[in-house]
Amino acid sequence: MASANSAKRVALVIGAGSIKCVASLGILKVLEREGINIDLVVGCSGGSMYATCIALGWDAQVAEQVSRNLWTREITQQRNRKAILQVLLPKLFGFDGRFGLLDDRQIMARLKEAFGAQTTFADTKIPLRIVTTDFLSGEQVVVGAGNLVEVIRGSIAIPFVFKPSPVNGRLMIDGGLADPMPVDVAIKEGTDVIIALGFESPVQRRIDSVVRFAFQVTTIMTNNLFKSNFAFHNLAHHTEIITIIPEFEERISAFDTAKAPYLIEKGEQAMEEQLPYLQQLLAITEKA
Repeated sequence: MASANSAKRVALVIGAGSIKCVASLGILKVLEREGINIDLVVGCSGGSMYATCIALGWDAQVAEQVSRNLWTREITQQRNRKAILQVLLPKLFGFDGRFGLLDDRQIMARLKEAFGAQTTFADTKIPLRIVTTDFLSGEQVVVGAGNLVEVIRGSIAIPFVFKPSPVNGRLMIDGGLADPMPVDVAIKEGTDVIIALGFESPVQRRIDSVVRFAFQVTTIMTNNLFKSNFAFHNLAHHTEIITIIPEFEERISAFDTAKAPYLIEKGEQAMEEQLPYLQQLLAITEKA
C-alpha cells in the first residue's frame, strides 16, 4: 500500500471489547482505500487478537474469517473442575495465582491454529505492542517481543475465568485491567497521529453462573476504567488523538461472531466520519 502519510507516523490502538474489536477491520478498510499506512498497532485484551491480525498484514476478509473460527462460545464450555475443589479445599488442592474457572486448552489450541504456535513479534509486518497486566504487581506491561500466542493469551486472561498466563517470565492477566484503551502506549512510542478504538462492554443480562458472575465483575471494572481514562485524555486534549467509539443499535454479546459484518460496517462508518480530520492532520489533499 502506497504511503500517503508524509513524515507523520500513524498508530492504531484497539482497546478491550471482545468480538466488538472486529470493528477495527472496518477502520482498516478505510485506511487501505485511502492509502494511509499504519506505522504501529497497539492492542489489549480482545483487541490484541485484531491488532495481531493487522500487524501480520492480513486483509480484513482473512482477519474476519479467523475471528469467526477463533472467538466462539465453545471456548467457555469446558470447565476447570479442579478450580472448584481449589476454592473449597485450597490447601489440599493447591490454590494459587493460576486459578481459573475455565479450562484454557481450547482457547490455546484456537490461538495456535489462528496465528501459528511458533509465530513471534519478529514475524509482523507492522510494529506491534500488546498490553497485559502483571498479576502480582498490578502494573501495565507492554510487550513487543516473544511468542505471539503466549502474549495474546496473557492479554485476554479475564480474571476468575481464565487463569493468569506466564509471559516472558511474568504472570499476566487481562490487559484491559491496566487500561482498556491504551493510548498512552502509542504516545510513548512517539507516533504523531493516534486512531483509538474503544468500547464499553455490555453487562450480563442474567447472573446465573459463576462464569457470568466473573464476567460481570470484570465488565464493571473495565467500563469504569475506560470512562475515567477517556475523560483524562479528553482533558489532556492531545489534538492528534482521534477517538472512535462506534454506536451499535443492536446489543452485542461477547461471542456474537455472526454479527462480524455488522460490526465491521459500523467501524467503517465511524472511520469515514473521522476521515476528513485524519486527512487534515496528515496534510493530505482529498481526492478529487
